[in-house]
Amino acid sequence: MKGKIAVVVMAVLLVFYLVSVGVRAVLFIQSGEPVGIAIGLALLILPLIGFWALAREVVFGVRSERLMRELERLGGLPAADLAVRPSGRPYRDAADEQFPAAQAGVEAEPENWHAWLRLGLAYDAAGDRKRARGAIRTAISLERTPK
Repeated sequence: MKGKIAVVVMAVLLVFYLVSVGVRAVLFIQSGEPVGIAIGLALLILPLIGFWALAREVVFGVRSERLMRELERLGGLPAADLAVRPSGRPYRDAADEQFPAAQAGVEAEPENWHAWLRLGLAYDAAGDRKRARGAIRTAISLERTPK
């Protein structure tokens, strides 16, 4: 629950920041000066990119959490018996031991979103966030594709 609260707080702060930048951009554009207009237009692009990125991350989080709940309901989540550091993150060696099984699951059933989600969890436990997000995005895509 603390994680969700932190996400909401960060999202609200980001929206406040982006709105503030957007207001300043409009003021620059309204100045009528060529340099002010150029700065204003450049500043308008930043909030647009920021809102797009925020929306994309929130949608990713909601969809991945929904898949996690569904996989848990089906009893398909990997065992949570990894040795962990005091911070709660698994030790890399312990996470690496579970990785081959998750990878074999994807190789055996490449169209199964359950396998891709378990692979994403294995990547995350091993500390490879980029590949974890990619695997989870694949799981989301496969789950949303009509069969």
